[in-house]
Amino acid sequence: MQPSQIPMNFEFRAATGREDFLVTPANEDAVAWIDKWPDWPMRSLLLVGPVGAGKTHLAHVWQTGTGARVINAEKLGHLDIEEISKIAGHPLVVENAGPGMNEEALLHLFNLVQEKGGSLLMTTATVPSAWNVALKDLSSRLGTIPVARIHEPDDALFAALVVKLFSDRQLAVTPDVVQYITQRLERSFAEARRFVRLLDKSALAKKRKITISLLRDVFKEEQG
Repeated sequence: MQPSQIPMNFEFRAATGREDFLVTPANEDAVAWIDKWPDWPMRSLLLVGPVGAGKTHLAHVWQTGTGARVINAEKLGHLDIEEISKIAGHPLVVENAGPGMNEEALLHLFNLVQEKGGSLLMTTATVPSAWNVALKDLSSRLGTIPVARIHEPDDALFAALVVKLFSDRQLAVTPDVVQYITQRLERSFAEARRFVRLLDKSALAKKRKITISLLRDVFKEEQG
């Protein structure tokens, strides 16, 4: 694929601040589930994807549209039943759900969401079957919740992601730079973010523009 052929005809969704959410085949299933709200089975949804895939970003898109409260799974474990009851009647995002979280608190939350007519969106890196849940009632409920997946980026999304990461840092790069990166970097959201941050830091330290020459040097330094 030549640099001029990098596809950039993606839909952009406003999220928090000046960020945009890129909708592509790698995440369109998850976006479709977000769009189905409030028609979610069990009034709940599990948003599953690798680290850095955009789960939090998409959750914030939903939060913007629903006015949802956002809490971390660890914090949920410190709430008593009365506090859980107060938040269960409204849209709620629970971030970083997964193994080790307080199972009784989560079970109470599920039950109270149903009772009070709230909505629950949980972000997680793994499916519930990998959580080793001890409470049978909780395991049963988790099995009824639809799972929306965000996959690692395909070629098209990865190129668009790299461009967006540079844009977020107010850096303009040429198509050949994007092409050079996408041909050599691991296809993951986390790696793209790490490398663009590293490249920006290197360009500033060396007082150089982001060019193929700088890229060669950075990749060479990475390889030791």
